[in-house]
Amino acid sequence: MIRIDDPVRAQIIADALSTFPDECCGFLFGAEAGDVRVIADAVAVSNAKEGDKRRRFEITPADYLKAERYAEEKGVTLLGVYHSHPNHPAVPSEHDRVAAQPFFSYVIIAVRAQEYVALRSWRLNDAFRFEEEKVLTTDTIHSI
Repeated sequence: MIRIDDPVRAQIIADALSTFPDECCGFLFGAEAGDVRVIADAVAVSNAKEGDKRRRFEITPADYLKAERYAEEKGVTLLGVYHSHPNHPAVPSEHDRVAAQPFFSYVIIAVRAQEYVALRSWRLNDAFRFEEEKVLTTDTIHSI
């Protein structure tokens, strides 16, 4: 399971809306508390994809290095990556799967006609296939 603090959730949705119709991308930071990943911070990065950014995103190795340094400096863990799917569901593509790393959570924000539609999270399983991670919201936490 993954819990995304409300300000972080608002931040990554705002990033997805502001970059529409292109895909946005960024890093997710926090800590693991038992079987729950708590996302307390996010850092947006520029989509480095050459050409059409409406269907793909790319994060440079330099941005990954900066994210690792940021996590070390802040005393948090780099837990994942977020990106948007403009005019497509919040479901990972085959391209997303091939580029994915086993430990990370992959949060996808669906945006249609410049409006927020959904936010879902995914992780690779042992067979390198995506499985959906339950996303806890403030409402979910209060009902537990």
